[in-house]
Amino acid sequence: MSRREKRIAPQESGRRTEHTRSVERFHPAPEAGLTPEQVKLRVQQGFHNGNTGIKTKTEGQIIRENLITFFNILNFLLAMAVILVGSYRDALFMGIIVSNAVIGSFQGIRAKRTIDKLSLISAPKAGVVRGGQHLHVRVEQIVLDDILLLASGNQICSDAIVVAGECEVNESLLTGESDPIVKRPGDTLLSGSFVVSGNCSAQVEHVGAENYANRIAGDAKYIKKRNSEIMDSIDFIVKIIGFGILPIGALLFWKQYFVLGDVLPNSVSSTVAAMVGMIPEGLVLLTSLAFAVSVFKLSRHKTLVQDLYCVETLARVDTLCLDKTGTITEGTMQVDEFVPFDGHTEEDMTQALGALVDNLQDDNPTFLAIKDRFPSSSQWRASELIPFSSARKWSGAFFPGKGSYLMGAGEFILHDDFERIREQVEGYSENGQRVLLLAHSPEAFEDKEVPAALDCIGLVLISDKIRREAPRTLRYFADQGVDLKVISGDNAVTVSNIAKKAGLENADKYVDATTLETDEDVRRAVQEYSVFGRVTPQQKLAFVKALKSEGHTVAMTGDGVNDVLALKEADCSVAMASGSDAARTVSNLVLLDSNFASMPLVVQEGRRSINNLQRSSSLFLVKTIFSALIGVLFIFINYSYPFRPIQQTLISSLTIGIPSFILALEPNRDRIRGKFIFNVIKMCIPAALTMTANIVVLCTLSGPLGLTVDEMSTLAVIVTSLAGFIMLFKVCTPFNGLRGTLFGGLLIAFIIALLFFRDLFYLTDLSLPMLIALAPMTLFAIILMLALLHLVDHVIANSQSPVYPFKGGKGKAKKQPRQAIQNSRQSRHAAR
Repeated sequence: MSRREKRIAPQESGRRTEHTRSVERFHPAPEAGLTPEQVKLRVQQGFHNGNTGIKTKTEGQIIRENLITFFNILNFLLAMAVILVGSYRDALFMGIIVSNAVIGSFQGIRAKRTIDKLSLISAPKAGVVRGGQHLHVRVEQIVLDDILLLASGNQICSDAIVVAGECEVNESLLTGESDPIVKRPGDTLLSGSFVVSGNCSAQVEHVGAENYANRIAGDAKYIKKRNSEIMDSIDFIVKIIGFGILPIGALLFWKQYFVLGDVLPNSVSSTVAAMVGMIPEGLVLLTSLAFAVSVFKLSRHKTLVQDLYCVETLARVDTLCLDKTGTITEGTMQVDEFVPFDGHTEEDMTQALGALVDNLQDDNPTFLAIKDRFPSSSQWRASELIPFSSARKWSGAFFPGKGSYLMGAGEFILHDDFERIREQVEGYSENGQRVLLLAHSPEAFEDKEVPAALDCIGLVLISDKIRREAPRTLRYFADQGVDLKVISGDNAVTVSNIAKKAGLENADKYVDATTLETDEDVRRAVQEYSVFGRVTPQQKLAFVKALKSEGHTVAMTGDGVNDVLALKEADCSVAMASGSDAARTVSNLVLLDSNFASMPLVVQEGRRSINNLQRSSSLFLVKTIFSALIGVLFIFINYSYPFRPIQQTLISSLTIGIPSFILALEPNRDRIRGKFIFNVIKMCIPAALTMTANIVVLCTLSGPLGLTVDEMSTLAVIVTSLAGFIMLFKVCTPFNGLRGTLFGGLLIAFIIALLFFRDLFYLTDLSLPMLIALAPMTLFAIILMLALLHLVDHVIANSQSPVYPFKGGKGKAKKQPRQAIQNSRQSRHAAR
């Protein structure tokens, strides 16, 4: 048993076979298969494949998740309260709630429908023998003990045991190792693997959930916690508001209705206005919309986003774990070099190889690599062909007048004579290359055996084909300060050499994962090494957990069942559409064209979203903090609450809502700096305190000036909007054409509402006492805002710890030496 088979074998026993041990097994002849009665019995017993893939959420679940939220329920109750007292205009804020639910539901359903189109197993039908007849049945109709007919190119849909014939199988989707494995009678075939050459009959050993691929995928069926610093910050704010909003609202209503003796409709409207103002409901909508726009943009670049917030997470990663096959390499082979022996030339090799691939019909990866090198036809015509087989490890052809030519594994062609070239061959193998020998004999083949009088012409060096865009993509992430880890099931030396060719820094720091026996070994290795070979699915998971335990934000790419556990655990997971359904379903991002070069585009979209959201979110939180402050203030002072819900809607729309949504969609490729919550607070605190101070000044002046309740309400709207526009001016700086038009247009819109739509917003005409109060309050607001902005900038700058630009401040103090590494990379990049 090979090392690879030993690594898989332990997982083949145990609970996987308990279900089938209790049932009588059939042992049909390979040429006869099960009888129709036996098939019917197996279906009745439930021993058939069925549909066992990982299920996506239903459309109903997606809609419920976006509809039944704390925000929506609270706002719905507040809207019902103002409607019941006849103040229908004040329920206008429900439009935002409906929009938020629609956007979230639409995106979730769209992602579900796209991923459901990708099937678990590429081949929809499988060949079987039943009742002595060769049939093709749907994969889910395969039953226990069925005889499968497998040929080159088939994907194995159920675990099975070879009963006749011989084939080579690629298990890269399961183990990550790309080398084909020979399977003979008695050997196990694992579901999800592919037959790359040969033909065989195999008896089904496991079906449905007991299959190896489904069992690994089943371990990933748990709810993954959302990873979004923005939403975590918003949730933190919501929790604080949730504790205070109901008691503040109750006290305001009690004071308005019972203490001041106001009528019920006014008391309800004032209370709802205060509570609605405290809820940053538009911020959730803004966040959803900004990421939804990113999703649509990325979809045009063949990138499916299954989780809105993973765009943000990928923009913050500091460690990226890469699967070799399908990410750095294309999964195909390429010819690197021809090495002729003494007495021969490269032309001798190319003529012979061109003739061989033109006459033979092999389809293994190495043969296809040589065939790709010689696309034109040859004039040589063979009279006898020896196709490649996993037993002989070589193929050949006899050309009349030219002799026999063979290509394949040197030790199988030369046998004992291989010792004379062993050192040279092993030297190339240590560099991660496959080595084929090209040999010639003037004699013909006898009984398909190697002819005598062999002459070695030269060596053909073949390696995995590196994706054309891989070096540029790896360089992009390295220049951004992201640690890159290549994790593969292949030989560590081979992976290291491939990573080096792709331009990976520290590619020479590699380790064989079979030597990592303890958790401490894993934790040490992920810090010291960049390339990992012979990695099992469970070790990939352990690597991701170890990196996260050190405070890293980890992204993982993969395409196989062997990657599923690690993909599910990573902060952000990226799957290739060409890989397994299990990998696609558990991942946050799916590259529909399986092109790793799309990753930098996702990062740039995440940066644009985060930077713009930080700027726009500060506008929303101004309203939240301001409303909370004056809500508490008006519990204790002998004045009616000065705002109505529709007035809050006017202020929010012009100084917060409309500008936030437009600014959030601007281009922005700046690096992410600092924590989201700090960046937002340092912008919104000055405006919120200025607005609150304005209301205090207004209450102080209302008595001496004899202002009525309606006049106070109108002035409150004006001075609050004034502070909002000052804040908007700060956010729009530096101005460009879009921002200048936006600021000017919204200011004009407010003036129009003030002059021509007073009745709609419960505003009064400006009287002389109001103008007298307005002049000093305007000057006071400007001076106070500027002073507070300067003060908060100073406090935040001194209190915020150093952070990594790419990470957004999540790093721990002990990892600060990485900043020096990043600066060094940037310096080298600038030098280039």
